[in-house]
Amino acid sequence: MTTIPLSDETAATALGLRVEEIDESMRDRYARGIWSCLTEPGDGVAGALIAAFGAREALTIVDIDDPLAGAAAGVDAKTLAQARSRWRPRRGDVRRAFDAARRCGAQLITPADAAWPQRVDDLGIHAPVCLWVRGDASLLPAHGGAVAIVGSRAASSYGEHVAMELAADLAGSGVMIVSGAAYGIDGAAHRATLTAGGTTLAVLAGGIDRPYPAGHTDLLSRVVRSGVVVAEVPCGTAPTKWRFLSRNRLIAAMSDATVVVEAGWRSGSLNTAHHAADLSRPMGAVPGPVTSASSMGCHRLLRETEAHCITRADDVRELMGLDARIGAVDAGARTDERTRVRDALSTRGGRTTDDIARRSGLSPSETGAVLALLELSGEVERRGEAWRRRPAS
Repeated sequence: MTTIPLSDETAATALGLRVEEIDESMRDRYARGIWSCLTEPGDGVAGALIAAFGAREALTIVDIDDPLAGAAAGVDAKTLAQARSRWRPRRGDVRRAFDAARRCGAQLITPADAAWPQRVDDLGIHAPVCLWVRGDASLLPAHGGAVAIVGSRAASSYGEHVAMELAADLAGSGVMIVSGAAYGIDGAAHRATLTAGGTTLAVLAGGIDRPYPAGHTDLLSRVVRSGVVVAEVPCGTAPTKWRFLSRNRLIAAMSDATVVVEAGWRSGSLNTAHHAADLSRPMGAVPGPVTSASSMGCHRLLRETEAHCITRADDVRELMGLDARIGAVDAGARTDERTRVRDALSTRGGRTTDDIARRSGLSPSETGAVLALLELSGEVERRGEAWRRRPAS
């Protein structure tokens, strides 16, 4: 049985370093790169093992048959055995992936790097173990805020126009535009951002050395030059249907808010919106003509979820908690308990004190005290046991 190569010599070769440059951080980087080759995005078993043992130590569990090896990570013997059967056939992919990464100039970013986008850590054990990056990795934290603009591939002229207007306005105020580089709404958002001189992030379902769709090869090259392209799968990986669905969770996680511009009833962009909701991130949808099949998914979000109605860029800035007039964080606002409670409230539906406490990270007693103050100032209202934020006048 071929084992996973973990020697410093192998790590140095893979990372393009000298052996004397390999330290503990480089060993962890190499191990995480290997994990990305062995697993599919969001593999919770791998995530649990890495969280419990560290990336390098967890790799040794792949090559042993001890059924109790995963017990400390809460992984039972049957689940671990099934995971090993998925991972072991991919051992031979590791060298090819690192070779392909060197050829295309990819960077390997891990949670230990300053460039790591900490937003993705909210995915827990389903967070990416590393990111393969082309472009300016320092842009990934998106200190000016990031919004996902997604929608139908078969977009109408109306949808593309709205996507471009939103993206250009937001990008001009320093907000990073995140999307998936697909035809239609995604492409319109990326192009408008580049034209406006803003920063855009393209999240791919396949390897970053394989531009997809092929028709967007030039567009992705432009993104690399002034923005950043990322994938959690290694170089050489083909985009597949399930990887697009996994990619959608990453788009939502890397953004402070998600806006669906145009979507059919079963559009994949609805999947991105639901991931945003699962992460307690705000989401919005752009309404379209009631007769348009291309907007049925947006209307469904507005009717069945807490999606906000988006008609202009100021609506998105409000969704993100940015000042609608200047597109920046309100200098007079303090990131204190009031801010946290406000962000945990909705203008559409009521939430209990316990729910607001869970969302804000405060205790129920602290949350109750802040809600009382916000009620006195007229910012919130109570209906029975539920609280809601008053819409801005």
